[in-house]
Amino acid sequence: MDFSLLGPITVTTGAGELALGPAKRSSVLALLLLQPNTTVPLEQLIDSLWEEEPPEHARTVVQGHVSRLRAILARGGAEAYGIELATHGSAYLLRLPEELIDAHRFAELVALARPEAAPADAVPLLREALGLWRGPALTGTVTSPPFAAAAHALEEQRLAATEALARAHGALGEHEQAAAILYTAAVNNPLREGMVAELMRALFRTGRQSDAMEWFHRTRRLLDEELGVGPGARLKGAYEEILRAEEAGAGGRGRGDTASGTGQGGGTNGAGRTAQGAPQEAVAPGARPTAAQDPRVPAQGGRGPTGGAPGRASGPPAVPRLLPRPPARFLGREQQLAALTTVVQSAVPGESPLAVVTGPAGVGKTACAVQWAHAYAGAFPDGQLFADLRGFNEGAAAEPVEILRDFLLALGTPPERVPTSAQSASALFRSLVAERRLLVVLDNAQSSAQVRPLLPGGAHCATVVTSRSRLDGLVATDVARPVPVQALGAAEGTALLGAMLGAERVADDPDAAQELVALCDGLPLALRAAAAQLTARPRWRLARLAAALRDERRRLALLSAEDTGVAAALRMSVARLSADDARLLSALAANADGHLNASVAAALAGADPEVIQEGLDRLTEMHLVDEEATDVYTISTLTQLFARDEGPAGGPEGKPGGGSGSG
Repeated sequence: MDFSLLGPITVTTGAGELALGPAKRSSVLALLLLQPNTTVPLEQLIDSLWEEEPPEHARTVVQGHVSRLRAILARGGAEAYGIELATHGSAYLLRLPEELIDAHRFAELVALARPEAAPADAVPLLREALGLWRGPALTGTVTSPPFAAAAHALEEQRLAATEALARAHGALGEHEQAAAILYTAAVNNPLREGMVAELMRALFRTGRQSDAMEWFHRTRRLLDEELGVGPGARLKGAYEEILRAEEAGAGGRGRGDTASGTGQGGGTNGAGRTAQGAPQEAVAPGARPTAAQDPRVPAQGGRGPTGGAPGRASGPPAVPRLLPRPPARFLGREQQLAALTTVVQSAVPGESPLAVVTGPAGVGKTACAVQWAHAYAGAFPDGQLFADLRGFNEGAAAEPVEILRDFLLALGTPPERVPTSAQSASALFRSLVAERRLLVVLDNAQSSAQVRPLLPGGAHCATVVTSRSRLDGLVATDVARPVPVQALGAAEGTALLGAMLGAERVADDPDAAQELVALCDGLPLALRAAAAQLTARPRWRLARLAAALRDERRRLALLSAEDTGVAAALRMSVARLSADDARLLSALAANADGHLNASVAAALAGADPEVIQEGLDRLTEMHLVDEEATDVYTISTLTQLFARDEGPAGGPEGKPGGGSGSG
């Protein structure tokens, strides 16, 4: 007889699995198995089974479940295995050999493994331990805090064993296996910094520098968005360790690794990569290599990547590949993608092209910019830089000096040579990239002033900025070309639902699909959240979710997936408004049909029309209202609902103009 806690709660005998019955009965058994050979008070069982106030007959319910469990175990031949479910006054005791519980066997196997001291022995032990898992721990128990805490504790043990298995493979020089093991775990636990740090190292040791760097930048963004904190010491340590190894010519051979080749010095290894681990540009037979391809030519216009004097050869320049992954299920946007290409191709000779992708929260600006950047990366063989400026996240926006430090490190500048002032760091950045063909993507910018120090300026460089603000300042001073992104139409929105849910499911309910697009205001973020709701409920027809979304009181809540959704995105936009502009937005939300002019807005807000006109201009610049024609303004339904629910709020410090300008 075997008892499973590492997945669904089950009891298995030679004849098959025993039927346990309802969730509360499985939960009683799980609690007894979590404390085997220990008396468990009846009151503890009651407290664990009912999250709120238990019913008056709770004791009788628990006693009934214990009685049924005793009968089920007896039918399975429990006595032959030395198993007994006994009553001790107002407590229960499950006597059994603990090795019959999968969680106990798992813990014993992990304890026997010594990944650093004996990695060859540890690998099979840890693989056997992890093989005992059949899904999330304690599946099928009630959703109460005690069971959630117990499941979390077991999950932490599983993650620790996964990390130990990866360390064992790493100690054996099997970095591909280590990376594969850590990858899946890191995807499911993206905020576990230690695991991501080890994944970065494993990826780097296999020669996958760009993948390692992508994990760092994605995790940094998640930490900021979800927790409002920066990377911890382990994550930053892995990042800087990789950069230093690249700069020193260690390639993918960190810690004596030979997985990426054994070549020494500044040549290329057997995988066709430079000693820095970046892909080597192909050179046609008989052709003369460009400066970016020739390892003898230093970075132009400034210090070399190792901080030597200008014009002095010090190894090939670093080729950063920092773009995030291409957006999943990206559809359409041909007009915007073509506009970005036009901005680059039609630039005045000698000028660095600059595009600003703008639009409201949740419209897909970042996805559009990143999709284009991947498609056009070949035009920038000297690298692609990416930074989230956190202009509309919780907490403070990124300081330019912070982003410049990351850029300079990625370009091969030793940490000790990175300037501490934004002005000096910006000058060094422009110097390093002056003659390179480099793409810079600056995501989620708050203001023009935040962007300007990060512009490369070289004639062969291009910059794409995304922002909820129009960033008119960049248009005025840096000849930025706006690329507006609008909400999806009915056909595009339906196609996105089909890509997320499957074409057949959408085709079965085409009218409901179009209604969902309308209820989501055509925002990709809202449509993806709606698709997440339907994915989690495979038996629901689209019409059922559409009916639920018609209730305006529930719509914003339903258009959320964990902490991602329209309300969260709009909250960050409104947080950047002054207190006066936030009050104006709340007043505009009271207009029933969402269409108004300055006079109507002034009446709603009870303020002077000239003052209101200035406020409308700022809200339009932030894409919280749209100016369809002269003095004709519209506010989307979802923005209306948010403004009504949340009410007026001040800027980050409750001061007028709290981040609503464009710098």
